[in-house]
Amino acid sequence: MGSATLTGRGRRRLLGGHPWIYADDVQAAEAEPGALVVVLAPDGGRLGWALFSSKSRIALRMVSRAPEEPGQELWRARARAAVAHRRAFGLLGPRDACRLLFGDADGFPGLVVDRYADALVLQSGCQGSDRHRDAWLAALEEALELPMTSVLDRSDSSTRAHEELEKRVEWLRGERHEPLEVHEAERPGAPALVYEVSLSEGHKTGHYLDQRENRAFAARFASGARVLDAFSYDGLFGIRAALAGASEILCIDQSQEALERALRNAERNGVAGKLRTAKANAMHDLRARFEAGERYGLVVVDPPAFARSRREVEGALRGYRELNRRALGLLEPEGVLVSASCSHNVARGEFLDALGGASLDEGRAARIFRFTGAAPDHPVLATLPESEYLKCAFVRA
Repeated sequence: MGSATLTGRGRRRLLGGHPWIYADDVQAAEAEPGALVVVLAPDGGRLGWALFSSKSRIALRMVSRAPEEPGQELWRARARAAVAHRRAFGLLGPRDACRLLFGDADGFPGLVVDRYADALVLQSGCQGSDRHRDAWLAALEEALELPMTSVLDRSDSSTRAHEELEKRVEWLRGERHEPLEVHEAERPGAPALVYEVSLSEGHKTGHYLDQRENRAFAARFASGARVLDAFSYDGLFGIRAALAGASEILCIDQSQEALERALRNAERNGVAGKLRTAKANAMHDLRARFEAGERYGLVVVDPPAFARSRREVEGALRGYRELNRRALGLLEPEGVLVSASCSHNVARGEFLDALGGASLDEGRAARIFRFTGAAPDHPVLATLPESEYLKCAFVRA
């Protein structure tokens, strides 16, 4: 059994509830990379159990504060709790897609597992989740009680470099490369939006499951409206709006492949006649459309992360301010802007300040009437603010 002894500062951080202990707060460690270790106070008293990383700035990720060593029954119990949480939101239908495990928030540090119909896609981000992957996956499948035809380990995130781990894409079961059709219901029992997912090539684990509820809420303002969906990926904000009665949809993205998927998704949902696409840099394209006099009743801007580290936050905030200024300029009077940021390094207050600056720059009185985060299958651990990353503002101006 390995062990890690904390400094006084590390002990205070742990007792304050944060599950991550940084390398500077570990005075001694005897453990293999990724191993489960007993965490000791400076005086040798036991504080709990954690996964040890020999390379990362995050040296310890807490697993349990109980005195007994965690075993497979703990993983089974946590998997059952995670599955029950998703079931409570009606996300386990036969063709549904949802996030089943969200790392520390569900008690599985470093591991994300998404379900797309009869397939699972996982991403491991640290030495500990690599080492315990198979045991955790077994616990999850036992709790899920649904037959999974395919399982893909798509641990290809650039964040693995922080732990000196190589990127990995490995089919653990049922290799498949054809697009998979999944459903997204506005609410249990409601008609579903149907879309295709490429498990091995789509963004993230295949799609942006975190925006599910925000897509549904945005559609409330779509009836009769012209809709602009910027950074649209495969068009689900726009297609959800079309299903809610929008008169026309314009999807803007730099990826021709994503736009072609958007057109196929529109056809799947019977709204192909309403959807147009434009392959362009959205930031530049919004300005050109404003100058051409185009206006829309609903504008969605959901860009990729502008800040990959705290060093990039200042520039990111300038970018969010300018992007939202241009988006506000394209709104019809009393139109609705849906503005999102997935940069976890940008705090909620900083993003709100950028929106306020955009409204001042554009001379529009912007009223934020709803501010949300990710869908409920992406829970935020109360003692881990880093697990909150998505911010989404609904603005009338």
